[in-house]
Amino acid sequence: MIAQLITSFIASAAFGVIFNVPKQSLIKCGFVGMAGWAVYYGLVSRDADSVLATLAAAFLVAVIAQYFAKFYKTPVIIFSVSGIIPLVPGGLAYDAMRHFVSNDYNMAIQLAAKAFMFSGAIAMGLLLSEVMNQLVRKYNMK
Repeated sequence: MIAQLITSFIASAAFGVIFNVPKQSLIKCGFVGMAGWAVYYGLVSRDADSVLATLAAAFLVAVIAQYFAKFYKTPVIIFSVSGIIPLVPGGLAYDAMRHFVSNDYNMAIQLAAKAFMFSGAIAMGLLLSEVMNQLVRKYNMK
């Protein structure tokens, strides 16, 4: 588990470096990605559905990103984009394309459908967090 957390931290922080995140935010970006991966890994290791684990992890990433953005007065996208990088199903999409190229269409469609479900879960997690944030702001203003 420790190796998983360290790797996800490095991946998120390195993605921040690639996309020119301010230097003082790199550690925070790494933490956001590590927290999301910890939730995903913890749920999957307890036999939870991997799509639901991705949804929960993406939701947590977005919540932490919104908190950090407000606290450190930076755009939320800095933390949310680098935070979801460990959750992105790039290897699964690659395998789907590899099976398409080698004419193994049954396996390719299964893998592509799974990659789309993971991608949709990431999008839904980010969306649900934003909706909840808007609702909290709306009711706190009254």
